[in-house]
Amino acid sequence: MAKSQESFDLVDLKLKVSGRGDRLFFGASKISAYFAFTIIFLIIIFLGKASASTFKAQGLAFFTGSTWSDSDVIYQILPMLIGSIFCALIGLVIAVPISIATAYFIEFMATSRLAKTLTNVIDLLAAIPSIVIAIWGKFVLAPVLAQWAELLNKQFGNIPGFGNESGQFFGSPFIAGWVLAIMMTPIITSVIREMVSSVDKELINAATALGGTKFSTMRRVIFPTARGGITGGILLGLGRGVGETIAVLYVLNLVFVVNFNMLENYGGAVAPMIAAFYGESSEVGISALLAAGVSLFLVTLVINGIAQIVVGRFEKKMAS
Repeated sequence: MAKSQESFDLVDLKLKVSGRGDRLFFGASKISAYFAFTIIFLIIIFLGKASASTFKAQGLAFFTGSTWSDSDVIYQILPMLIGSIFCALIGLVIAVPISIATAYFIEFMATSRLAKTLTNVIDLLAAIPSIVIAIWGKFVLAPVLAQWAELLNKQFGNIPGFGNESGQFFGSPFIAGWVLAIMMTPIITSVIREMVSSVDKELINAATALGGTKFSTMRRVIFPTARGGITGGILLGLGRGVGETIAVLYVLNLVFVVNFNMLENYGGAVAPMIAAFYGESSEVGISALLAAGVSLFLVTLVINGIAQIVVGRFEKKMAS
């Protein structure tokens, strides 16, 4: 039986295209696929060519230094690169618990009507333009978060990461992290919801029949089974946060100093830096900005690649 099933699958994969409609459809699909790869390849070629002079002139110091000066022709992005990851990690710490709780509630606790409504709301949140979230974050959310940051500093200021020497709390990585968390949550929630919904219902029913509570079933059955997909969703959210531009530009005070105090009123991020400096940069400076874009592209590519591998392995495991 297994052999015949395998033979059927092999034959199914090798079906020959027949008919004019099939040929047109497969031809259009092939052209679309090649077109997408071509666009990505051309972007990589353009970025590589435009930024090659910067990499050659700055060398390794481009990634390890903390100076950006058009007049001195020195371009170094270490604070911005670290800041991008730091702000994204802050957002991740906030977004992951919210996403897990939301996904679990939608899938296992909410009524079908409420679950559908919440799913639509989350999808709508993902579709809100970055500029709208940026304006709302700057004028509505930031004043509230600045008060929270001040309270945190008073209570935990002696703990590394919670310090603030300036006494100002606007423009901090803490605020940027919250804004990023709002933008990460829909992506992470959607992926986690899909992953936990694919967990075998017989496992869940068996755990419940053995006396497991909702919490113990979630902790010992659902999440361990879906941990690969959940990890992939978290990494996808991280990639989203690292590459965000406008929303972070509006709420973060960009300074070329490495900062690990999330309540301090300055920080760094590569994408907002490119947007902020592009209009006033020289030709050499634009090349340096494109080099910074290449660096960010490589970081997000690695993160998203790892996420795709993790999710792919999980889907194969669940299919078997």
